[in-house]
Amino acid sequence: MKWSILEVSKKKTIKFEEELDLTAELKQRSEEILDAKPVKIQGQISYDTGIYYLDYTLKAELVLPSSRSLKPVDYLMELSVSEAFTTEAFLKENKDLLDDDMIFTLDEDWISLSESVADNILLEIPLQILSEDEREDGKLPSGKNWTVLSEADYQKQKEEEADKENKSPFADLAGLFSEEKN
Repeated sequence: MKWSILEVSKKKTIKFEEELDLTAELKQRSEEILDAKPVKIQGQISYDTGIYYLDYTLKAELVLPSSRSLKPVDYLMELSVSEAFTTEAFLKENKDLLDDDMIFTLDEDWISLSESVADNILLEIPLQILSEDEREDGKLPSGKNWTVLSEADYQKQKEEEADKENKSPFADLAGLFSEEKN
C-alpha cells in the first residue's frame, strides 16, 4: 500500500487499518526469516507544512531460527512507529528548521506503507532468539572439550584465573627480570 504525496497533502489525514502479506519480501531481505504471517497495521498518515507524518502500530508473527539450536521459533513482535518524510525541495528551503529532526527525504512522489513496515520489522529482529525450552533450561551448548559460556560466566572465569596467578608463590617474582631502561 502506498499514498501519493499529492493525495495526502489534500486530505491532510488518512487513517488506515491494513493486513499486509510481506512474507516474500521479508524472506528475500533476510535469510533469518523462515516464515511470516500477514502483518496487522493500524495508524494514519498526515500532512502539515511540508512534512508527511506516518504513525502506526504493527503486529507481526515471524518464524526465526533459534540462535542456539537453529530450530524454528515463533516470534511475536508489536511495534509503534513514527516516521517523518519531506521532499528534497522543502528540505533545501527549510534546512535550518529541520536539522535536529530525523526526517526521510522522499525519492518518489509517494510514501510506501509496506516498505516502512518491512524496514521496521527487519530493524527490530533481536540478535538472540530462544525457544521456550531453551529459555527455561538455561543450558548452553557444549561438546567434547568445548562449551559456550555466558558473558557473566566468562568474566567470573577470568577473575578466578587472575586470582590463581596472584596467589602463586612466584607472583612476587613476575617483574624481576624485565629490562629497565635508565
